[in-house]
Amino acid sequence: MLMPVAATAQQAAQPPAAAAEDTATLDQRAADLIPLLNGGGDVPAAFAPEFLAQVSEPQLRATLAQVTQMLGRAEKVATLSPIAAHAADATVAYEKGTLTLKFAVQPEAPHRFIGLRLTGTQTGEQSIDEVAAAIRALPGKTGFILTRLDTPDAPPIAAIEPDRPLAIGSAFKLVILAELVREIAGGKRHWDDPITLDGGDLPGGFYADKAKGTIATLRDLATKMISVSDNSATDILLHTLGRDKVEAMLPVVGIKDQSGMRPFLSTLDMFKLKGVDGGKLGDQWLTLDDKGRRKLLAEKVAPAPIAAIPAGLFQDNKPNRLGIEWYASPADLARVMDWLRRHTETGPAAEARRILGLNPGIPADTAAHWAYVGYKGGSEPGVLDMTLLLHAKSGGWYALSGTWNNPDAALAEGRLIGLISRAAMLAAER
Repeated sequence: MLMPVAATAQQAAQPPAAAAEDTATLDQRAADLIPLLNGGGDVPAAFAPEFLAQVSEPQLRATLAQVTQMLGRAEKVATLSPIAAHAADATVAYEKGTLTLKFAVQPEAPHRFIGLRLTGTQTGEQSIDEVAAAIRALPGKTGFILTRLDTPDAPPIAAIEPDRPLAIGSAFKLVILAELVREIAGGKRHWDDPITLDGGDLPGGFYADKAKGTIATLRDLATKMISVSDNSATDILLHTLGRDKVEAMLPVVGIKDQSGMRPFLSTLDMFKLKGVDGGKLGDQWLTLDDKGRRKLLAEKVAPAPIAAIPAGLFQDNKPNRLGIEWYASPADLARVMDWLRRHTETGPAAEARRILGLNPGIPADTAAHWAYVGYKGGSEPGVLDMTLLLHAKSGGWYALSGTWNNPDAALAEGRLIGLISRAAMLAAER
């Protein structure tokens, strides 16, 4: 997801008005941003050392590249509004939308940037149908749905191949959350139940390096699994609840074709299948039926040491055996969100709705148009999913889900992120 560059400028609560010469400086520095936004320019010359001490040039360029993936090339500064003698708000026009940002510069020449924060993006589509058409045009396979949840049997507002299963990355974690909700609602478990780490191998994440005997509550684990997609928390929860229980939830939450999630892989299982021995375990997995895959998990995948997973797995950003994944359709994911909505209205299970809303997945200014936004997405090279549960200020409930798969090339992830964010804005304005 697009992350804002940290601002380092210190601004007074009541900033003085900018003088004419200061405004001219701000106009010039804003114009100087255009080549930088497009991947060019001289970053060390443009940014003060104190800024680059907090945000490195590679980090800065990676963040700006996400915007060009989403919106195309930056074309011009469309608006500029001074907010202090040496700071301003600006809107930059791109080929496919706009970017809003705040910046601050040194008072003295050469007025290098000391603060830059990207505050929002907007693609240029004017309707949900235009968003759907743009998603359909992406290379590879895509799926999309926007549907009303609290109107029985209502057809989708818009959809692209809504029933086609696609790889969804970490959005599979919604099924684990659903099983946890079921057990908490039934009184079998409680949010504050302690889980003691057994010292077994865990994939990367908060708990990966924690000592045997470390205690985490179910609330801690679920919060990290959903809000920051922590893989170690996910695998601990899956082990605690049981693979069989999570698989049993697949038809309950509305996954129509369950073959793409059976056996239900842990994240560590997936990493081993794609990485151990150059992916040979994964190649074998792809030839097997359900029974054979379960045998492979027990006899070869589980015993494989975590050290056998290459350290650089996924770092080349090339799609790797997308058949080894978790598969669901956009309509499946809408049904999962609807199940979670209906089972988290009251009682202890309502805590899960709060957890789903911690990371809205879309820009804050877009999320502010809704009374509630719940989110879970997922990605790996060649795979991106964004799935949202939306409660309108007028009272209606909606699900919005978009998925993009391309086994042949890395994705311009910012493009789908921008389109789903635009769809959320347009849906709020309906």
